[in-house]
Amino acid sequence: MSSSPFSTANFSALSFDQKLDRLAEVAIRIGLGLEPGQELVLTAPTDALPLVRRVTEHAYKAGAKLVTTFYSDDAATLARYQYAPDDSFDYAPSWYHDAIAAAYRSGAARMGITGANPALLAQQDPAKVSRANVASSKAAKPAMELVTRHEINWTIVACATPAWAALVFPKDPAPVALAKLWDAIFFASRITSRDSVAEWKQHGENLKRKVDFLNERRFHALHFHTPDNATDLTVGLADQHLWAGGGTTAGNGIYCQPNIPTEECFTTPHKDRVNGHVTASKPLSHQGTLIENIRCEFKDGKILKATATAGEEAINKLISTDEGARRLGEVALVPHHSPIAQSRILFWNTLFDENAASHIALGQAYSTCLIGGEKMSNEELAKLGANESLIHVDWMIGGPTMNIDGLSTDGAAEPLMRAGNWV
Repeated sequence: MSSSPFSTANFSALSFDQKLDRLAEVAIRIGLGLEPGQELVLTAPTDALPLVRRVTEHAYKAGAKLVTTFYSDDAATLARYQYAPDDSFDYAPSWYHDAIAAAYRSGAARMGITGANPALLAQQDPAKVSRANVASSKAAKPAMELVTRHEINWTIVACATPAWAALVFPKDPAPVALAKLWDAIFFASRITSRDSVAEWKQHGENLKRKVDFLNERRFHALHFHTPDNATDLTVGLADQHLWAGGGTTAGNGIYCQPNIPTEECFTTPHKDRVNGHVTASKPLSHQGTLIENIRCEFKDGKILKATATAGEEAINKLISTDEGARRLGEVALVPHHSPIAQSRILFWNTLFDENAASHIALGQAYSTCLIGGEKMSNEELAKLGANESLIHVDWMIGGPTMNIDGLSTDGAAEPLMRAGNWV
């Protein structure tokens, strides 16, 4: 992997195990901010076992009481779609999700390791995929509400796997593709410097300065527009909205970085104040289906029409999950000069691709992106404009031609981004 353009001279001299150890250390110390005595609930694909072991070591070194890992397996998941009875796809084990929620309520931290094959279900019945997703989302809601409200410290980190690597680098032999994906993950996750923890702290401070600027401005709305008119979208911001980015203090008082990597400043849009049309700038990989060239028309916050050149059925099933699935729960600003964007890699993974471009998310809003929102009821949040849904799916709309203005209540526009980067 030493020939990768992502590696620095110092970093390329490290063994793969040393690099993996750095990623695990950043995941525990920066991603989770894990405290002595905390439990850790970890989810991961079976191919991520080497990273899981490193993370587990660093968790215990940080004083974890217990690390419990739940594994997923692509082959077993695929077997369900090939052989399970039809009624299987309307079922999800509530006992499992209730146990996860109970762990969070008792003080456990959450880490997800992503790396499963993004195209695993591409050839399966979209209706079955949609039904299974709805069932799982309903069962997981008690646990996920604790996450979206940031009641606990949580983070997501990535592990390269052979199936994922083959999708990202299809022209390369399997070992080369896997090595390239690992290098890309290490680079995007900012662990290539001599002191990765210190670099992450500096990166967090840089993002916080942008967040503070946006919070000082108190914009009423954002206007996204491109010269070719592919996008002309006005996103109203929720009343009492708060911008976030560069880490957050969870409800348990622990400072964490929910996404490794991250390049975004994000907030809560008003569910009823989104108007215009928008075109995705990158494909969306969702539950095994690659959805390309998404175009949506919004009126008063709701998607009236959604089209795509590939995966159109999947996007329409997604926005039919519930009433809130047709509305926005997040809007995020990401500069085009971010490391992930400059790598020019389509990762087929939202954790990375959303940090390559400004984006919006369909579905559930983060209550912590409202002043005092973490203490509000769902009804109080809705009155301020926060959306509620079983889903939260990010898709990318920014890029080198995207211009973004902040709009005041009187309609005055202040340029925020031009040609995809901060003014």
